[in-house]
Amino acid sequence: MREQKKKKLLVWIGAIVIAFICLSPFIWMLAVSFAERPDFLASAETPYVFTLQNYRQIIGTKDLHVMDYFKNSLVVAFVVTVLAVTIASFAGYAVSRMRFRGKMVIILGVLAVSMFPQISIVGYLFKLMTTLRWINTYKALIFPYVAWVMPISLWILISYFMQLPMDLDEAAMVDGANRIQALIKIILPLSAPGIFSTSLLVFISAFNEFMFALMLTTDYHARTIPVGIALFEGLHGQIPWGQMMASSAIASIPLVILTLIFQRYIVQGLTAGALKE
Repeated sequence: MREQKKKKLLVWIGAIVIAFICLSPFIWMLAVSFAERPDFLASAETPYVFTLQNYRQIIGTKDLHVMDYFKNSLVVAFVVTVLAVTIASFAGYAVSRMRFRGKMVIILGVLAVSMFPQISIVGYLFKLMTTLRWINTYKALIFPYVAWVMPISLWILISYFMQLPMDLDEAAMVDGANRIQALIKIILPLSAPGIFSTSLLVFISAFNEFMFALMLTTDYHARTIPVGIALFEGLHGQIPWGQMMASSAIASIPLVILTLIFQRYIVQGLTAGALKE
C-alpha cells in the first residue's frame, strides 16, 4: 500500500509540475494582457492594475487590423482543414483497402517529403505565387498549407482505417453500395475519433503557421494573426507588450475551445494503433 501511495503521490507531483510548466506562459500572457503596465514587476512601486484597455484598443482600433488578421487565420485554417481532411480521407481509404505493390513506398515517400524544412522551399514557392499573381491572397496560403499538413493527415487516417475490418466494405457493397458510398456511409462514421483528431491537428497547424504567411502576404487583406502579432513592433515603432499579449490571448481562444471540446477524440485518434501492411 505504501508503494502504491508513493507512486500515486509521485504521479500527482509530476502532473502538477508539468501543468505548471505548460500553463505558466499562458498565465503570464493573460496577466500582461490585463495589466495597465507590462513592467509591473519592475519594482515594488509599480503595482499591478487590472484593465481592459489593451483589449479595447486592439478590437476598436481599425488601424491595428488585429481582427482582420484573426478573421484571415480562421478562414484559411477552416478551408485548409476541410480540403486536407477530405483529400486524406479518400487517399487513406484507398491505401488501406487496395492491394498493390509499392504501397508502403508511397506512404513512406509522403512522410519523407514532409521532413523537408519550410525554409528550403519557401523561395521557390514565393516565385510560383508571384508568377500566378497570388501573393497576398488566401489562395497563396491555402494550397501550400494543404500540401504541408497532408502527410500527418494521411498517416493518422490510414492508421485508423486499417483497424476497421474489410468485411464492413464488402457487406456494404453486397447491399448495393459502391466504394465511395461505403466510405461515406460506413467507414467515416466509424472513424469519427480519427477524423476529429486529424481535423483539429490540421486546424491548429494552419492557424499557427508562420513562415509561409510571412513570405506570401503583405498586408491585412490576407496576413494571418501570428504574423500580425510578430510585426507589431515594426508597424508601430515600439513594442506594445500589452496589445501583443491581448492579441495572442484572442488568437488562442478558438484553439483552446476546440481542444477542450474534442480532447477525447484527439486521444482516441492518436492512439488508434500502428500502421501495418
